[in-house]
Amino acid sequence: MKSHIEIIRDLREDNDKSQKEVAEFLGTTQQVYSRYELGENEIPIRHIIALCKYYNVSADYMLGLTDNKKGLK
Repeated sequence: MKSHIEIIRDLREDNDKSQKEVAEFLGTTQQVYSRYELGENEIPIRHIIALCKYYNVSADYMLGLTDNKKGLK
């Protein structure tokens, strides 16, 4: 399974979003968001929740616990 770092990058790219667009949605800067994708900064839980809603995926998927975008089954 992929790591949460790979997943947030893949979701962004699959949805044709820039780092800046996602950062603005989260209320942060592009530089901070870039560090999330590089694994240099831990992603706050509020941002994980927001990204799950933004991409319509489960937290289980976002955290790399399942390959099923809708959660553990």
